Amino acid sequence: MDEYDYIVVGSGAGGGTVAARLAENGFRTLLLEAGTDPVHDKGSDQVYDHNRLPQDYHVPVFHAFSTENNAMRWDYFVRHYTDQTQQERDPKYVAEFEGEPVNGILYPRAGCLGGCTSHNAMITVYPANEDWEYLEQLTGDSSWGPVSMNKYWQKLEDCRYRPVYRFLYKLFRFNPTRHGFNGWLGTQKAIPVKAVSTDPGLIESVAWSAFKAFSSLRNPLKRILWFIQGAGDPNDWRLIKDNAFGLHYPPLATHDRLRNGTRERVLDIQKRFPQFLTIEMQAHVTKVILDDDKRAVGVEYLKGNRLYKAFQPPSGAQGELKTVHCKREVILSGGAFNTPQLLMLSGIGDSAELAKHHIECKVHLPGVGKNLQDRYEVGVVNRMCRQWEVLDGAKYDTSDPQYQQWLNKRGVYTTNGAVIAAIIKSKAFQKAKGMPPDLFCFALLALFRGYFPTYSRLIAEHLDYLTWAVLKGHTKNRGGDVTLNSADPLERPYINFRYFEEGTDQDGEDLDAVVEGVKFVRSLTKELIKEGVIEEEELPGKDVQTDDEIKTFIRNRAWGHHASCTCPIGTDDDPMAVLDKDFNVRGVSGLRVVDACVFPRIPGLFIVSAIYMIAEKAADVIIQTNPK
Repeated sequence: MDEYDYIVVGSGAGGGTVAARLAENGFRTLLLEAGTDPVHDKGSDQVYDHNRLPQDYHVPVFHAFSTENNAMRWDYFVRHYTDQTQQERDPKYVAEFEGEPVNGILYPRAGCLGGCTSHNAMITVYPANEDWEYLEQLTGDSSWGPVSMNKYWQKLEDCRYRPVYRFLYKLFRFNPTRHGFNGWLGTQKAIPVKAVSTDPGLIESVAWSAFKAFSSLRNPLKRILWFIQGAGDPNDWRLIKDNAFGLHYPPLATHDRLRNGTRERVLDIQKRFPQFLTIEMQAHVTKVILDDDKRAVGVEYLKGNRLYKAFQPPSGAQGELKTVHCKREVILSGGAFNTPQLLMLSGIGDSAELAKHHIECKVHLPGVGKNLQDRYEVGVVNRMCRQWEVLDGAKYDTSDPQYQQWLNKRGVYTTNGAVIAAIIKSKAFQKAKGMPPDLFCFALLALFRGYFPTYSRLIAEHLDYLTWAVLKGHTKNRGGDVTLNSADPLERPYINFRYFEEGTDQDGEDLDAVVEGVKFVRSLTKELIKEGVIEEEELPGKDVQTDDEIKTFIRNRAWGHHASCTCPIGTDDDPMAVLDKDFNVRGVSGLRVVDACVFPRIPGLFIVSAIYMIAEKAADVIIQTNPK
């Protein structure tokens, strides 16, 4: 068929979810994906590391290796700062890569079926209710409220780690947790590492140090109640509505101890409804086709393997230009970098920006590509006195004993490497009434100090490290942007996050919060250093102690991997609003955006759950607007 009801561009958490739901409801849907299937495709043997496929996709603990596997890998090199001197203070800075000047920091993305759900760390943490309350107030639409949005979570989740409540829901429809138990996205609690360790002493020491640190925090009775109610589950509705903090395990998006995401969803729908869902891979969309009435009627795309220059390595080919039309709508779900790039290439964006590249401006929307946001993350990296017992003999490949355990649904490879998480509030969020926790600190049995080429090798080469990753949620900085490097659709865009003082957080609240996170994590590890469990803190290191020294460390070392907000929903009187409350691109008909771009403020702590939820909402809105 050369004409469909809907064309969806991108198969990640947004596009894959909405395409599957539309097809399931009987609409002829074309899903276009620039990459290939990371599990089954055999079309590029010259670049794919087939010795690691499909294991890099399926095995939860291999997620870092999947980001550097050429079957899935899109490499962006982004700016954290405009100031070149400050940019180069980051040891992760890369001036040139594979003979190409890149002048930035590696930002891994996934160019394959499933998008970034195919290589992320699978941590699935429910957004804060405050995120939805903000959108409800902004739009004046109660369907964006927390209770309404939770219904979408229950629609998509298949929770497998709260068995008692699963039983009560199946039998009596009693569900105080408000988990979903019949959805398409499996969520599981990683098997406790202690259960597979012959010597769990190190793991117990980490957990006990975290417990003691929390014992000094406020509201001890409330925290006991939260622990009893939630049993360590950060996604229990009773904890979410109370903005609870405490010790938790990180739930993972796995089913039967394998990764699951939108790849599994769209393949299942295609199998069950082949007449309604067509998936075309190796299709890099270059332009949205607008008619004379500024209505989106189709897209142009280049057909070919590894065309986009973010592929490693790119093929260097130009591809075959193709055109496809739709009767109803085009839905863009390329993510925070590619969706604004595609809009601008189609003549939708800031007229002055488009003029620089000799692109005819068809719709002046100055907000396209602006408002770029992310988390800040840093790692407190500790070298242990001895190797983790659970990693004895580990090579992070299919030859080691841990992989054999995983085949039997046991062992450390069923986890993503994170053993425990501490969710806390920074001082600023404690003072602000009704604010959710904004710091997520989690312990990794690995050496991890951010993203740079070949970073994943360190995990396999060093089995005696504990990294506490500090993630700052609900950041205030709105100063980043995505602009075009050229009018070439195969060229990566220019991406600048403008961290900290270069951005819009002039009060320094974000930076202060990350400092608090680092100091809190150090309170967890100081006893382990005294007891001889940790040999040495390598980062920030013993010479970094004062708040100012920690701030300098953070400025020079922070990274992120939750890019969002570059085509935000906003009000009619906001000139920077790109979308209305129903995901429509302003000034155009028949064109919507459904991905991480849509948020005016970055939601939650791990953004993928919020994207799944808005994609389910978008499908509902589209079906209600355009019934069969």
